Amino acid sequence: MTQPDISTTAEAAEAAAIPRRIEVSAIDDDPAGDCPQQDCVNERPVATKSPAEWAYERLVLYIRDFETQLDNEHEVAMGFTGSDAGVLRIEGMGFFDPDMLTFYGSDAAGVRTQLVQHVSQLNVILRALPKRPETAAPRRIGFRLAERLEDATRDAEAPAT
Repeated sequence: MTQPDISTTAEAAEAAAIPRRIEVSAIDDDPAGDCPQQDCVNERPVATKSPAEWAYERLVLYIRDFETQLDNEHEVAMGFTGSDAGVLRIEGMGFFDPDMLTFYGSDAAGVRTQLVQHVSQLNVILRALPKRPETAAPRRIGFRLAERLEDATRDAEAPAT
């Protein structure tokens, strides 16, 4: 029988204060898989989540739901309002506690792009762009984001052995 990991109050407070970071990329060619028909967010109360984690989880849901409306000739892209960042073909997304979100991808010219944004500045528009001609199927990052978020959440909540 495995003994539970026992922490002092100071150790528990320190562990709670350590920032978490999650990043998911859709650049590899693995199939995205299916996300279970649930909200794909951490079941913890919102009050226990950082602003970055909560914003990230909701963006994952928006992206996944947006992609369900696309045909096989289009992929999701994100426009950033209030800046000159333009439109970003989403290839990855992440957060860094407590308050930063990151977006990876390429712009309209195909230039590799990364945007790091504070959650208080988050203001995006989801757009459908034609898939790249060299790809057989459109990349569906929303399902991959949701799947990996669930995996990361499950791993973070698993008791230490």
